[in-house]
Amino acid sequence: MGQVSASSSIVVAADPKRTLDAIADYETVRPKILSPHYRDYKVVEGGQGAGTVAEWTLQATEKRQRNVRAAVSVSDSMVTERDSNSSMVTAWTVTPSGSGSLVTVRTTWKGAGGIGGIFEGIFAPLGLKKIQAEVLENLKKELA
Repeated sequence: MGQVSASSSIVVAADPKRTLDAIADYETVRPKILSPHYRDYKVVEGGQGAGTVAEWTLQATEKRQRNVRAAVSVSDSMVTERDSNSSMVTAWTVTPSGSGSLVTVRTTWKGAGGIGGIFEGIFAPLGLKKIQAEVLENLKKELA
């Protein structure tokens, strides 16, 4: 059972503080930027930044879905979502880039063992990177 990860990045035309605030806004911004892979999204606690708890179903493929209950923590340059239903952790990192910000989203989890784990380690990151790229592109449009 190895660590599996997927990471995607994009440059947005907003300063790091505005970008981080948008990423940490689970009430208004997050629902606007999620791709159709996210279903039944709702804020359970909070909604702005640290202490927020949000739930959704991630439909990774036609047959594969994951129910996520994310507890949010925030630092100066990062928003972290820890899924209480699994080992999945998603970190959104924001750093200055020219007159804007570089946003990197990285999701990691403990993969399955055996043959299934080998396939998961190869194919799951590819699919998740496509989902991440779509969400990042939506964030870029939202901040434009």
